[in-house]
Amino acid sequence: MYPNPIIWADYPDPDVIRVEDTYYMVSTTMHFMPGCVILRSYDLIHWEVATYVYDALDDTPDQRLEGDRQIYGKGMWAASLRYHQGKYYVCFVANDTHQTYLFSAFEITGPWMRHPNIVGFYHDCSLLFDDDGRVYIIYGNAEIHLTELKEDLTGPKPGGLNRIIVRETGPYHLGYEGAHIYKINGKYYAFFIHITQSRHSRRTQACFVADSLEGDFVGGEVFDDDMEYFNAGIAQGGIVDTPDGKWYALLFQDHGAVGRIPVLVPLHWENDVPVFDRKPPPYIDIPSTRPGYEYKHLVGSDDFFYKPDENGKVHLKDYWQWNHIPTDILWSVTDKPGTYRIQSGKINPNLTFSVNTLTQRAMGPACEAIVTLDGSELKDGDYAGLCFLISTYGFIALTKEAGQYYLVMLARTTDDKTIFGNLVDKETGVEYARIPVDSDKVTLKAYGNFVNNTDECEFYYMDGEDWKKLGITHNMVWKMDQFVGARYGLFLYSTKEIGGTAQFSRFVYNVMNS
Repeated sequence: MYPNPIIWADYPDPDVIRVEDTYYMVSTTMHFMPGCVILRSYDLIHWEVATYVYDALDDTPDQRLEGDRQIYGKGMWAASLRYHQGKYYVCFVANDTHQTYLFSAFEITGPWMRHPNIVGFYHDCSLLFDDDGRVYIIYGNAEIHLTELKEDLTGPKPGGLNRIIVRETGPYHLGYEGAHIYKINGKYYAFFIHITQSRHSRRTQACFVADSLEGDFVGGEVFDDDMEYFNAGIAQGGIVDTPDGKWYALLFQDHGAVGRIPVLVPLHWENDVPVFDRKPPPYIDIPSTRPGYEYKHLVGSDDFFYKPDENGKVHLKDYWQWNHIPTDILWSVTDKPGTYRIQSGKINPNLTFSVNTLTQRAMGPACEAIVTLDGSELKDGDYAGLCFLISTYGFIALTKEAGQYYLVMLARTTDDKTIFGNLVDKETGVEYARIPVDSDKVTLKAYGNFVNNTDECEFYYMDGEDWKKLGITHNMVWKMDQFVGARYGLFLYSTKEIGGTAQFSRFVYNVMNS
C-alpha cells in the first residue's frame, strides 16, 4: 500500500489518460522552462517525467525576465491531454499572451509539433474528439461554453455547435471551471471544480451528464472531502480507467507552500453516473501493468545535465527547470563534471528577477538540498546561493562587499498569511544574518519542513565538518502572485555591476519524513 496523496509536490491541474498499458499525466508549469510537463506511470501511483512539450513558449521580454518584466502566476495553465487516432494532443492557454496553444506528437516523448494557435481564448479548456470525427472544446468560469472546432483545430467551426452547457446559479466563491469532458458509453460527461458560499466553502468536484451535446447537461456536486487536511478540498482533474475496468479520478489538493499535490480518488458507475468514494483512501495499491518497472526520480542529485546530443546541445535532466526562459549566453556546463556556471547580465533588485535560476520542486514531508558554490569570480554587490523560490522566498548566499566575502541569510516576509497579495515587486527582502568568511568556496544547505502546513525553511553552511545554521527559521506562504509551490533554486544576481560569475557543483537532494 502506498500513501495517498501520491506525490507530495506541486503538480496542479492534472489531466490524465491511458494509452494501452501506460498512464500519462499533464500538469501546469506556469513560468518554468522547459514547460508543460507530462509524467508517465504504469500504476497511477508511481510517476516519472516522460517529456516536456516545449523548451520555450513565445520568447517574449516578459517570459525572458527582461528588466523588471515577468510572467509569474501566468504562463501555461491547465492543459488538456488527449490521444486520438495514433496521435497525442496537448491544448492549453497562457495567461500572459492570452492565447490558446495546440501541440501534437506521434510519440509521447516527441518531437512535439506546435500548431497555429487556436483562434480564441479558452480558459481551463478540455478537448473532445467525438466518434463522428467532429471536435469540440469546453471552457470557461461560472458559464461553461462548448464550441465546435474546425477539423484542423485552428478555430471555431463556422456554423458549428456553440452553446453554454452549464451555468453556476447559486452564490459562489469560485464558479465552475477546470473543465474535463469525456464521451463514455455514448454519454457525455463534464467535470468541474467550484467553491460555493455554503457548507465548508472549500473546493468540491462536480459532474454533469448529457445524452447528446445538444441536450441538457444535468448534474451537480459529486465529491466533497479534504482528507481532514485544513479544509483543503480535493478537486479538479481527469478520470481514467485501468485495463481491468476500474476507474479513478486524479485530482489535486492545496498543501500550503509545497504547492498543489495529486490525489487519487476511486470511483464507480451506477446507472451511468460516476459515484466517487466518499473519502480518498489514505493508502492505495493499484496493480502495475509492468511489475518491477524502475521509475526515474522526480527530484534528483548529482549532475545537472545530460550529455550533449548529436547537435552539441546540452539538455537539463528531467527534474530541473529554469525560472522563466534562460539567457543561453550566460550559462554553461564547465569541463568539471556536474558543474553549472552562471554569469549575471543585468542589475536586479532581488531574487525574483534573477535570470537563469535553476530549480527543482520542493517535496514533502520534508526535504533538504546541499550544494557547493565557487564564488571566486563574484563582483561586489553580487548574491549567489541556494534558495526556496516562492513569493515569500528565503535564501542563503555568498556576497561580496569591498572585496570581502560574506554569507548572508535573507528572506521576503509577510504578515498576510492568506493566498492573496502581490509580493512580486522590487523590494529587497530582509537580511537576517551576515557573517564574514575567509573563503570564496562554500557548501550550503537548505531544509524545508512541509508537515501539516508547517512550511518552514532553514539555511546552513558547512563550518569544517559541522553544519551551522544561519539566520532565522523562515515561514513560507503560498500566494496567488506566483501560483506555484516552493522550489529549490540555484541563483546569481547583481545589484551593482554585471559580469560576475558563480559555479555550483555537488548538488545533493534528500527527501525525508520530517
